[in-house]
Amino acid sequence: MATETPAIHPFVAPLSYLLGTWRGQGEGEYPTIPSFRYGEEISFSHSGKPVIAYTQKTWKLETGDPMHAESGYFRPKPDGSIEVVIAQSSGLVEVQKGAYNVDKQTITLKSELIGNASKVKETSRGFELVDGKLSYVVHMSTTTNHLQPHLKATLEKL
Repeated sequence: MATETPAIHPFVAPLSYLLGTWRGQGEGEYPTIPSFRYGEEISFSHSGKPVIAYTQKTWKLETGDPMHAESGYFRPKPDGSIEVVIAQSSGLVEVQKGAYNVDKQTITLKSELIGNASKVKETSRGFELVDGKLSYVVHMSTTTNHLQPHLKATLEKL
């Protein structure tokens, strides 16, 4: 088995700035829960195929106790479209589609499918690289609330 880092696939190259591990802090809110803050680490990696593997974990800032985790794949296409599949530790799964902008270093996603969720009906995610920091915002709608901000964080590359 080769241990060399594989060449970056041409479909992945426009988003290669994501590759690596990012760490920082975030904030969560929603009408049905108390607001909270969390620590977070996200990793993006590649195998030479036209996908970026994604893993994420969060923890309570006060105690370090684990909170949430998810993993999946970002599947960019040469036309600027992207598909993202994510499985969450809660059992919820998402298929999101959207677009990336190479010049602005942004990714915008909207859920096409939410699976195994009794309350969540729709999500959207936006990622942006600004001054070397990766930030994101997640919006969510449920059976009782319209699409609105739920999570946001800013992360620095390790």
